[in-house]
Amino acid sequence: MLERTDSTTGTVTTKVPARLDRLPWSRWHWMIVIGLGTVWILDGLEVTVVGSIASRISEDGSGLSITDAQVTGTAAALYVAGACAGALVFGRLTDLYGRKKLFLITLGVYLAATALTAVSFSAWWFFLFRFLTGFGIGGEYAAINSAIDELIPSRFRGRVDLIINGSFWIGAVAGALLSVVALNTEVFPESVGWRLTFGLGVVLGLVILLVRRHVPESPRWMMIHGRAEEAEELVSDVERQVEAEKGIRLPEPEDAITVTRHHSIGFGEIARTVFRSYPRRAVLGLSLFVGQAFLYNAITFGFGSILVIFFHVSSGVTGYYFAVIAFLNFLGPLLLGRLFDTVGRRPMIAGTYILSGVLLFGTAWLFGAGMLNAVTMTACWCVVLFFASAGASSAYLTVSEIFPMETRAMAIAFFYAVGTAAGGISGPLIFAHLTASGVVSDAVLAFCIGASLMVAAGVVAVFYAVAAEGRSLEQIASPLSARQQHTPR
Repeated sequence: MLERTDSTTGTVTTKVPARLDRLPWSRWHWMIVIGLGTVWILDGLEVTVVGSIASRISEDGSGLSITDAQVTGTAAALYVAGACAGALVFGRLTDLYGRKKLFLITLGVYLAATALTAVSFSAWWFFLFRFLTGFGIGGEYAAINSAIDELIPSRFRGRVDLIINGSFWIGAVAGALLSVVALNTEVFPESVGWRLTFGLGVVLGLVILLVRRHVPESPRWMMIHGRAEEAEELVSDVERQVEAEKGIRLPEPEDAITVTRHHSIGFGEIARTVFRSYPRRAVLGLSLFVGQAFLYNAITFGFGSILVIFFHVSSGVTGYYFAVIAFLNFLGPLLLGRLFDTVGRRPMIAGTYILSGVLLFGTAWLFGAGMLNAVTMTACWCVVLFFASAGASSAYLTVSEIFPMETRAMAIAFFYAVGTAAGGISGPLIFAHLTASGVVSDAVLAFCIGASLMVAAGVVAVFYAVAAEGRSLEQIASPLSARQQHTPR
């Protein structure tokens, strides 16, 4: 319950965070997961569709005058650049105006931009709306990760966050299989099939929008923005729902926190907080994002081209190969996610990054030695990405839980934007350039760059990762507005 509001000092003493963290898993939490987490399915669909249709969309008769390298390189880089810009713009707005307003707006931007991509009539139009699609998706990252971590109980936060971020690969499977049908010229003309793949994203987004309307604002955000009474009412209602569903009486929460109400924090204070108060955490966040961004954006945008160029696989069936890889990627967070809450953040983050990097070095060596074909190459990537996927998802988890609440969305946005700009924009461009040559040694070099960055990030995690498992967000990083945090005896 709301313990005390002091109108003179503008402080509120509340147990809202502790009350949320002590809730058992319930239907209400499933509603949060479905309403917010499914956005990663959209992102997976978007990225995979482009990678799968790259060879077809560049062929004569597609309706666009564009090259394969432009689709996997320029368009991919613009999509990522848009995501970086969107994360920064919407991340700031999310901290200012709340999680709910922004996760509705960002989804609307995505829907409009994807629909307009489907009707592309020239390369510049395609490039523009790939950028704007990324702009909406980037905003989703900041708004959604903030809301998820603030609504999910601390003992489940690691696995839930990883699985939700890993659901990207459910979209990837759908995108890969969809591309097989859409690119079949016996079913759809060359100029129509690829457009329908983008149309599916619009349909799925509309369904998500209907569910998302019922997801509430974050009570943690409300309690420090002068809406403590609303936060109290919301949490009380959730508690009643959970008690009725489980047939139990919830235990009394222990920890209370006193915060000063405020409405905004400037960029200067955010920067000082992140880099002056938490320099090691800042280095950790950047390292994790750069490593995973280079690896994943390069591979997801370019894997279809690798199969076509080096193994002479037909562009119409590359989706089957990618569907297998995508499925193993989802299994990584699904099967390993629980260990991030039990074994711990540090060993699991460091282990998944380093192991995936070492396995990728091995794949590069086998590929360079001419020992792989399309099937065995795909199998190697499955093993590498099983571990890399869990590690990459933990990057989002990490930056969303290790900084103060007032900076959370902006911190997610910043590390995503900077890390992804460094690895996600350069990755597709470098990868497309090296693989387009058709020279095996060039592709091996691209693999080794990605492997090196993953291993380096894992080493940073060995020293700097935070033991956040099972701890409330306020214990990991006290809110800037906190006056005191105490446990009543």
